[in-house]
Amino acid sequence: MVSRPGARIGAALILAAATAVAHGALPSPTRAERAERLVPRPELARLLAFGFDALVADLYWLQAVQVVGGERGNPSRHAELLGRLIDVTTHLDPWVDHPYRFAAVWMIDSPRSVRAANRLLERGIAHHPRDWRNRFYLGFNHFFYLADPARAADELEEAVALPGAPLYLRRLVARLRADTAGLETAVAFLQELMRSSPDPHARAEYEKALEEIQTERIARVLDQAREAYRERRGRDIERVEDLLRGPDPVLAALPPEPHGWEWVLHPETGQIVSSYYEYRYELQLHPLDRKRLEAWTGEGEASGESL
Repeated sequence: MVSRPGARIGAALILAAATAVAHGALPSPTRAERAERLVPRPELARLLAFGFDALVADLYWLQAVQVVGGERGNPSRHAELLGRLIDVTTHLDPWVDHPYRFAAVWMIDSPRSVRAANRLLERGIAHHPRDWRNRFYLGFNHFFYLADPARAADELEEAVALPGAPLYLRRLVARLRADTAGLETAVAFLQELMRSSPDPHARAEYEKALEEIQTERIARVLDQAREAYRERRGRDIERVEDLLRGPDPVLAALPPEPHGWEWVLHPETGQIVSSYYEYRYELQLHPLDRKRLEAWTGEGEASGESL
């Protein structure tokens, strides 16, 4: 009679061999979709692992890596399969590290995939609460793919105080707050960081961000004057100085640029900007990414769902 430990080892080897066969079939992209039916539900995978959860988790993790490595085009087209593989991997061994962020990188073909990746990241946060990186990817997904800067700011704010979190996260959170809750919220956030931070280099960075916000305040005043100019003249300005010209000028004088530089029109966006910064205090998206968000929003409206 085979001993109980021997039976467990034998069963695990059989499962490992079966998984290895599926793994060997994955490098060909044409077979990747068919591999989906070889991925069991997490509960079943745990039952079949016979206690060798970490070993079997590694096998499914390798399959996910092979799906991406074997794809000659866009690996994110296999987002559903990758999600199932990482789901099994992290159910069997939730203490793994990289697979959570791997999902965030490649599960980006649709809002549905991004939300599935976010659920995996939230599992990673639950098991690695001191790792700032999972919160960073979660915040990025909410901002960049799901057009939710408020939720992104919430997630990134949680990461700010974690070990190893880069200083730029503080300023990023401030910008997100400025976009969603207004400049005063961003100011309050930065002032609290300045008050509580023992690091003089960090405080210097926060002070720079506050200077950017002060410049943005003035730029927004100029935006209002520009709108008044359009209403009065029926056309837009060609230079910022146009706000001072004509029989009925909108402004008597331009407010000083805080650094002693000038107010100019950005050559690409047409926005009024400080020539010192050459940008506005807001998060920028590439035009192609804006088109993607618009397309996803349109698809969500058509289906009755939102990003």
